[in-house]
Amino acid sequence: MRIIMEKEMASEKIGKLAIIGAGAMGSAFAKGVISAGLFSPSDVTMTDISQARLDYVSGEWGVNTTTDPSFAMAVADIVLFALKPGVLLETLPELAKFVKDGQLIISIAAGVRLESIESEMPRGTAIVRTMPNTPCLIGAGAIGFARGRAAGDEQVALAKRLFDAVGIAFEVPEKMLDAVTGLSGSGPAYVYVMIEALADAGVRVGLPRNIALPLAAQTVFGSAKMVLESDEHPMKLKDQVTSPGGTTIAGIDALDKNGFRTALMEAVKAATKRSEELA
Repeated sequence: MRIIMEKEMASEKIGKLAIIGAGAMGSAFAKGVISAGLFSPSDVTMTDISQARLDYVSGEWGVNTTTDPSFAMAVADIVLFALKPGVLLETLPELAKFVKDGQLIISIAAGVRLESIESEMPRGTAIVRTMPNTPCLIGAGAIGFARGRAAGDEQVALAKRLFDAVGIAFEVPEKMLDAVTGLSGSGPAYVYVMIEALADAGVRVGLPRNIALPLAAQTVFGSAKMVLESDEHPMKLKDQVTSPGGTTIAGIDALDKNGFRTALMEAVKAATKRSEELA
């Protein structure tokens, strides 16, 4: 797992990138791939309907900008659709007119299946569909992705290099992307709820809130880092800090009595089911 966390800081450039949609997630990818050295700012072109947004991303990262997606796609080797699902479905027929032979198309639109994208694209277009989460904004995302029928190993490897620039990424069959949505796509919200609850509990037992909240957040951050970097199973790490008759086992006993594990499992199952319903 430690290997997965080590980002590939490649100096080799991999062509030109068009990002259709300069919102939060599109901007996160621009920042990630430039910071990782995969693209120079001059090799990235972002499009959006908002000129104010384009002015911001241009000033922030020095990328090229345009309100015309045809211009951006004409010079790109990779095209990233960073649009809301409804917007992507509405604009796909028009965007498909600008796709060039050999281009790799990546979609981060939640719930828009490969079949829907492939049906609008020229035959043989290589497409990768992905489900990122919001920590991609700070380079700590968790991403699942699936390849379309025409995407080969080389193109999938190229897509993964982009995803690894903003977090960690795993290829899965498309039918598993709903489960990815239920776990890591919706997961940050579960963790935010847990951090809030931990902070409230700290206040309940006497800590000032301005101390309880960062203590709670850092505890979650540090524990996750231990899991990712130690190669140890979470159960073993838990046992290492659980003394017989001590404070931690008393807390774990309370968690079990109040259905903590079951609540998390039910949350992932409910979010997965909802993702299936929305697709």
